[in-house]
Amino acid sequence: KLIGARYFEKGFINGGLGMDPNEYNSPRDSSGHGTHTAATAAGSFVPNASIFGSSNGTAKGGSPRARLAIYKVCWCSADGELYCFDADVLAAFDAAISDGVDVITISLGAAAVPPSGYFSEAIAIGSFHAISRGITVVASAGNDGPTLGSVVNVAPWLFSVAASTLDRDFVSLLSLGNNRTFQ
Repeated sequence: KLIGARYFEKGFINGGLGMDPNEYNSPRDSSGHGTHTAATAAGSFVPNASIFGSSNGTAKGGSPRARLAIYKVCWCSADGELYCFDADVLAAFDAAISDGVDVITISLGAAAVPPSGYFSEAIAIGSFHAISRGITVVASAGNDGPTLGSVVNVAPWLFSVAASTLDRDFVSLLSLGNNRTFQ
C-alpha cells in the first residue's frame, strides 16, 4: 500500500525555528495527522469494525485499493507550533508531479485566500502545476466554520472537500450508585 515516503524540510530549517525534540526528521508522522489522512484516503477494507460495539460494519478508506506515496511538509517547532513552509509545500508538489502520481490529496491549508491571492499561495500554485499536467488535486476545505469565508483551498482548479456530520448517535448509559441512570 505505502510505496514511497519523502520529506521536505529546507524551508522549515531555513526559518530558524528549531525542531521539536519529539518531531521525526524523516517522513514519519509524529502527530498522527498524516496517518489519519492516509487511512481516510486509502485505508484497506476492515471487516467487523465498530465503535465500542456500536455501528458494526466494514470500514475502509475512500479508495481502498490505491497505493500511496507520502510527502511530509509540516514540522513541529521547538515552541510546539506546527509550521508548513511554502518552499516545502511547493517542493513536495514538484516531487509528486515528477514521481508521476495520479492524484494528490493535501490535508493542510492557510486562511481563506481571495482569487487575487492564487498567484502567491503555495497550494494554489502547486495544485495549478499538477492540474496542468493532468493530475487531480483534492484539498482539505479546512476545520473552521460553517461561517462565511471559512472554507480554504478554493482555487477553481482543485477539489475542496469538507467534513460531514453523522446520521446517528452513539448512546451510552451512565449508572450511578444510587440506581439513577443517565443517557
